[in-house]
Amino acid sequence: NPPAEPPEDFLPPPECPVFEPSWAEFSDPLGYIAKIRPIAEKSGICKIRPPADWQPPFAVEVDNFRFTPRIQRLNELEAQTRVKLNYLDQIAKFWEIQGSSLKIPNVERRILDLYSLSKVVMEEGGYEAICKDRRWARVAQRLSYPSGKNIGSLLRAHYERIIYPYEMYQSGANLVQCHARPFESEEKDREYKPHSIPLRQSVQPSKFNSYGRRAKRLQQEPEPTEEDIEKNPELKKLQIYGAGPKMLGLGLVAKDKTLRKKDKDTPECPPTVVVKEEPAGEPRGSPALPGPRDELRHSPEPCTKMTMRLRRSHSNSQFVSGFLRLPDLLAGDEDDKLLLCDGCDDNYHIFCLLPPLPEIPKGIWRCPKCVMAECKRPPEAFGFEQATREYTLQSFGEMADAFKANYFNVPMVPTELVEKEFWRLVNSIEEDVTVEYGADIHSKEFGSGFPVRDGKRRLSPEEEEYAGSGWNLNVMPVLQQSVLCHINADISGMKVPWLYVGMVFSAFCWHIEDHWSYSINYLHWGEPKTWYGVPSFAAEHLEEVMKKLTPELFESQPDLLHQLVTLMNPNTLMAHGVPVVRTNQCAGEFVITFPRAYHSGFNQGYNFAEAVNFCTADWLPAGRQCIEHYRRLRRYCVFSHEELICKMAASPEKLDLNLAAAVHKEMFVLVQEERKLRKALLEKGITEAEREAFELLPDDERQCDKCKTTCFLSALACYDCPQGLVCLYHMDDLCKCPRSKQYLRWGLPAMLHKLKVRAESFDTWANKVPRCHRHRALSLRVRPEARPTRFAVPVVLWCPCPVP
Repeated sequence: NPPAEPPEDFLPPPECPVFEPSWAEFSDPLGYIAKIRPIAEKSGICKIRPPADWQPPFAVEVDNFRFTPRIQRLNELEAQTRVKLNYLDQIAKFWEIQGSSLKIPNVERRILDLYSLSKVVMEEGGYEAICKDRRWARVAQRLSYPSGKNIGSLLRAHYERIIYPYEMYQSGANLVQCHARPFESEEKDREYKPHSIPLRQSVQPSKFNSYGRRAKRLQQEPEPTEEDIEKNPELKKLQIYGAGPKMLGLGLVAKDKTLRKKDKDTPECPPTVVVKEEPAGEPRGSPALPGPRDELRHSPEPCTKMTMRLRRSHSNSQFVSGFLRLPDLLAGDEDDKLLLCDGCDDNYHIFCLLPPLPEIPKGIWRCPKCVMAECKRPPEAFGFEQATREYTLQSFGEMADAFKANYFNVPMVPTELVEKEFWRLVNSIEEDVTVEYGADIHSKEFGSGFPVRDGKRRLSPEEEEYAGSGWNLNVMPVLQQSVLCHINADISGMKVPWLYVGMVFSAFCWHIEDHWSYSINYLHWGEPKTWYGVPSFAAEHLEEVMKKLTPELFESQPDLLHQLVTLMNPNTLMAHGVPVVRTNQCAGEFVITFPRAYHSGFNQGYNFAEAVNFCTADWLPAGRQCIEHYRRLRRYCVFSHEELICKMAASPEKLDLNLAAAVHKEMFVLVQEERKLRKALLEKGITEAEREAFELLPDDERQCDKCKTTCFLSALACYDCPQGLVCLYHMDDLCKCPRSKQYLRWGLPAMLHKLKVRAESFDTWANKVPRCHRHRALSLRVRPEARPTRFAVPVVLWCPCPVP
């Protein structure tokens, strides 16, 4: 199998295509993009260098431009690193709620990857199997540690002390079968000085965002030497005795033997406690003590002095089964052995726990049910926080330049070095480097970087030239050959450009554009932007690889790749067969991304970019497939694809002939599908129908309740459930009312014939041309490759004949 972990040194992917149009080619933006498409779309992204003289003035009013950036912690961006950090957070929480402060141990001069250790142990058959077959050396080998240094025993000790108790809680396995030894040598346990794992504290989220994330850097502890291992009685014991930890937990117990109250004194390392499940039958015991958190109770009454074992959990099947040992059963009613949980106020005998506690611990103590409930809690959804500081372009630039200068400490940093360092930081669980990124800033509010004819001020002749250029990102989406000009609304980020102010290491994560549209990005000024691209034919492969390598993230956030918050190292993707290309976009250059091409990247330093979407005739089939994809994912649409097609079909005279032909084809597919769905509706006995002007309704009032698709051609509604609405793909999911109460709301305009006439207008013209012999003679003198093709824009030939 290819390696899941990226290599130590980042290996740059191959370069994407770079195009340098002539002035003649540059004069037709969408025509030129269509010309290079057969080559460029195979890479997913491409770079375009305009002619050297094309240099639009920067139109932003710098003094009035103020923005609040997003906070990005680099190692939380990468999917595999985030999984590891989430695991560390969970295991730290497990120990923290029992009063322990833990730190991650160092092994062979590097921090121990507890997540990978846990995963390898699981893949090798589990703790007992590895101990039985004495395969800890193989575990060390799989974690890339050198052989011959007895590292396997060290890994086993760390696993037993830190990971094993946590995973026993997670799995609910029967700990009695784990050969756990009793407490006859607890004094020796105190001699063990375990490395510990600090809780990665959550920062308070800002008022703009609900996501609180980690902030504290993980501290490394001095690595134990072979001499330490030799002197350590616990490590020596592990080599003498059989499989299984001597005790689960740290084995350090406070001396206070009185019934504990809710004091705030925290012991250094209280033990981990694990619950046994009571067999079926009525438990003995006194009534429950009152507690403030009744919702946390897992049993009708807590364990009291007359109860010799814990009851079966009624709401959680994870508790382990088994009986207590005979000496514990004969212990009698000892009030001084009763523990009170600080989470739910249930009370337990210390000898009812597995392993039993020899003494009452001081400070905060949680019962096994509370520990399990906390550790089983799903992780919060990941997202970026807004910074609390507002910047101007100058203040952000000063901060960004100072950060890069202090970080690298050299005046000119090669892009290759920045790229390697970026991926090193992104893959690190040790270093928490935080940067800020001014992303998705609305140009309508703050002003575009290109000159715009908005009537607010008079433009100079130079500004007028660039204000009308098709490469101006305010103009490109509404060119005649573009599809988005037929959408009335100003869709921010799609039809209206967004602005991006970057600093070194600020990143944009793997994503495809809304509705699988094209995107174009122009870097106005500043340091380069490094891009990575994956072609559309490999989009599903990329998704499969990311889900396979980090299933934990997608379980809690199935639409993770739509959130633009996750990276994966290109080397990892390439090792699993995903084709990836890269490029450095310099100031004054464009980067184009093609439909359904995944792309990501980061900034090399302080810069200013602008981006927008556009759609051409060749995009229409991809746009339809995207809606089908969104329907399966139950994802909201930015606009109604059906409405867009129908609107263009309603005004065919406004369409470029290429676009008219593409719309006619799409409209035909749309009508055929609609006929099939309505026929299925009739077969279900739904005969009532009402005309509906869906285009006049807000999008949120015409979304399918099931798949969230924005309805336009038709929808199913119910007279008795006026709030309900579904598309015809989900006609069985509307409500439980009789079919007689349900009716069709339809809104398909009768426009197909007009569109067909427009799409076939060139054929009509071409058929009439041969009537004119002089025109035919002119046609013969046209080079064969210059002759118009079907539905192409016709070559205008002068002819005095009256033939149209």
